[in-house]
Amino acid sequence: MDDLALLRLQIEWGADEALADTPFDRLAERASGARLAVEKTAPPETESPATSPAAALRMDSALSTPSLRSQVAFLGGVNRPAPAQAAALAASCESLEALRAAIAGFEGCALRDTATNLVFSDGNPAAPIMIIGEAPGGEEDRAGRPFVGPSGQLLDRMLGSIGLDRTGVLITNIIPWRPPGNRSPSDVEVATCLPFVMRHIALVAPRHVLLLGATSARALTGNSQGIRRIRGNWYDLEVPGMVERVPALATYHPAYLMRTPSAKREAWNDLISLQERVKDY
Repeated sequence: MDDLALLRLQIEWGADEALADTPFDRLAERASGARLAVEKTAPPETESPATSPAAALRMDSALSTPSLRSQVAFLGGVNRPAPAQAAALAASCESLEALRAAIAGFEGCALRDTATNLVFSDGNPAAPIMIIGEAPGGEEDRAGRPFVGPSGQLLDRMLGSIGLDRTGVLITNIIPWRPPGNRSPSDVEVATCLPFVMRHIALVAPRHVLLLGATSARALTGNSQGIRRIRGNWYDLEVPGMVERVPALATYHPAYLMRTPSAKREAWNDLISLQERVKDY
């Protein structure tokens, strides 16, 4: 295979930009770290793991590391399906800081291995409006913040048109890591990450939620129709950990509006609907 064919193959696999002069193998680093943890926690052959104080001390020290502590919090081990692991881990988080740390240590989604940064949230956690998009793009992946690229700039203008900015909203995504090549997240990836999003909503307890794009709208409303049929409608989200349901409005993703300017009129109507609903509180 010639050099040009190899480059085409890399682009098809999602390696469409260079972030360093030399490639970095994250999988090799994680495997090395896992071997080191095992070596540190393994007792000498002459000691009984159940009775040796030295072995117990080494085990306590090992469990103090975030990666092993998060694995224990899975409440069922690595043999459980990834969505079940994520649900158990998310339910154990009592703060946004704990949730962010839990997601960072979660190994049940392969997107973590190809992303540069975890993209958790941006804005004001105490705001009454929570905005949930689909997945980070290249600029978001580099910055570690959602909606900082061209679609984020359009989102800022959309919010400004109804008197809002990032101090009055909290912004996140269904998927916290960038899919290679900016592809759409798979159903398995969405199902795996959804418990974290649900817990995020419960911890923030917003009065209203704005869903941007088909992925977030379908995942949270359960409506499998296209975004043109979903948008403009209000849904009551039932979120574990919250007593009352949360009103959620679906609309187009800013990236879609950049590709389809004719849809901006409908998006404007959705923003007005959000503005009117917020005024009632």
